Amino acid sequence: MFYYRKGHFMSRQAFTDQGGLQISVVTESGSKPVENASVQVTPKSLPGNVIDEFITDISGQTSEMMLPAPPLEYSMQPDGGQPYSEYDVQVEMDGYEPTLVEGVQIFPNTTAIQSIGLEPQKSSLNAPINTIHIQEPVLWGVYPPKIPEDMVKELPPSTGFVVLPHPVVPETVVVHNGAPSNASAQNYWVPFKNYIKNVASCEIYSNWPESTIRANILAILSFTLNRVYTEWYRSKGYNFTITNSTAYDHAFTYGRNIFDEISIIVDDIFTSFITKPNIRQPLFAQYCDGKRSTCPNWMTQWGSKDLGDKGYSAIDILKNFYGSDVYLMQTEKVEGVPSSFSGTNLQMGSSGSDVRTIQEQLNAVSNNYPAIKKMRVDGEFNDATREAVEKFQEIFRLPSSGIVDYPTWYKISEIYVGVTKMAELTN
Repeated sequence: MFYYRKGHFMSRQAFTDQGGLQISVVTESGSKPVENASVQVTPKSLPGNVIDEFITDISGQTSEMMLPAPPLEYSMQPDGGQPYSEYDVQVEMDGYEPTLVEGVQIFPNTTAIQSIGLEPQKSSLNAPINTIHIQEPVLWGVYPPKIPEDMVKELPPSTGFVVLPHPVVPETVVVHNGAPSNASAQNYWVPFKNYIKNVASCEIYSNWPESTIRANILAILSFTLNRVYTEWYRSKGYNFTITNSTAYDHAFTYGRNIFDEISIIVDDIFTSFITKPNIRQPLFAQYCDGKRSTCPNWMTQWGSKDLGDKGYSAIDILKNFYGSDVYLMQTEKVEGVPSSFSGTNLQMGSSGSDVRTIQEQLNAVSNNYPAIKKMRVDGEFNDATREAVEKFQEIFRLPSSGIVDYPTWYKISEIYVGVTKMAELTN
């Protein structure tokens, strides 16, 4: 088996490091898994040279495979070789259009999660393959630098476009696939957490220190929530929330793989943002790479990595770049969920209305994900409830504790809303 890098063929064994890949196949809406789909994995440089084949399970997933990846040190310095290997993933299933994802990125010591939504077959004739191309990550590719803006925006008067008394996590963001002035660019409606995970997977490396990843995700969250809170683009007459142009906002690639290490952190802190005393908005936390471009008074990605290596916490990294007066806050509301997390973890021995809510929601989710066993809805957190929670956490790549904590509560709510909306549409 041979791979190609920088103009030279090399054997598969030449990559001594490895990274994981798990593939999830769902319907176009993303709310129902596709069982028995055929999945083939091929090195991007060698089309047709299939190295792994899978059939998706009852939850629409493959097992995790380990694939060769470049040496870890390439991810740890800006002037090394390409830090990731690339693979193409093709999925076929009777009744659906075949789909090809080109350039799934595998970094060493991390796990890539590639979700693929299949569209219903439109014709009995041989249909062209739906193709998704994953762009290079920002730190490796060539992207325009951010055009500086004020870190704290002047808010319009109360009769203007700002309608939120406090920052709120929206259910979705509308991402414009180009510069703001490009009227022909497509708009994508993306669930908020999925957007943040996608951007972070484009902007930083998932094998960096955890505190560095947290600091960068907090900057992305604050930047995005500032765009939402100030209605920045809509107040200028545009019909979207944010763009995928790095000159104005952050990189976003529709359909790209995300990374498990990033996903877990986003689920844990997605309602948090950076702010400063006496401002009503999330800080517009701009940053740059710090090597190819410089940005005084902003965070630099490579600088945040160096501080993480030195043991700095996420908040200390942020204070180092944005000022000692920055602090973290949480939004008061998450749109699109039936009820907010109470602040108390649910576990064996818990009882009450929150337990009943989780039981009802998991039973609804199990209609689409039958690996989750249904349980009696009685408000008592018993073995059956714990087992259902553990299976849910396993399917959606949360720590399998059997405890409904903050990330699990909101993930259950997210999937529950998706499956119930789809049920309403099909009835």
